[in-house]
Amino acid sequence: MVALRLAAPKFLAFLIGVIWLLGIAFPATADQGPSDPTAVLAGPQHDGSHDFDFLIGDWKAHVRRLPDRLVGSHKWVEYDGISNHHKLLDTNANFEQFDVTSTDKTQHLRAQTLRMYNPSTHQWIIYGLDLDNGELDPAAPVVGEFHGNRGEFYNRITWKDRVVLVRWMWLNISPHAARMEQSFSPDGGRNWEVNWICELSR
Repeated sequence: MVALRLAAPKFLAFLIGVIWLLGIAFPATADQGPSDPTAVLAGPQHDGSHDFDFLIGDWKAHVRRLPDRLVGSHKWVEYDGISNHHKLLDTNANFEQFDVTSTDKTQHLRAQTLRMYNPSTHQWIIYGLDLDNGELDPAAPVVGEFHGNRGEFYNRITWKDRVVLVRWMWLNISPHAARMEQSFSPDGGRNWEVNWICELSR
């Protein structure tokens, strides 16, 4: 993510289009049934529009990734690189540029993330983006909120022909460090396997 391949005017136009399209998607998050884990997050309402302010700026990223998931694997791959976050158009929406390389230099991960706050639901909706190909991540966005210094965000995906719950958690938040974990649950949230740990530091 050191440099984007889109020219600046095209990049800005792309983001404005994405924000407009996602604005249409926001109301759908308010109609989730009670069996949806994201509905649990709709407890006490508070203004969470500044919950990601701690993340704005440039970070060093150390990642541990479990490629073989939900099979009892304990073989992790480690990466180092950057995770940079910037607010968009003087709003609380923010955009991440993420770029890490495995410690053995054989694997490279590059990603972008768009986070936007919905004041009606008091929740964040988070999309993965592929700016190189001008596409949104085909998986559903993760949706959720913070309770104190702990953020929880959920969606459902199909992983190797199995429908699994996905949980993103933000933990250990401070001005100089933060931790993000991704977990999968194959049994409706009773058991979780962590498969991604990102430690950020300044």
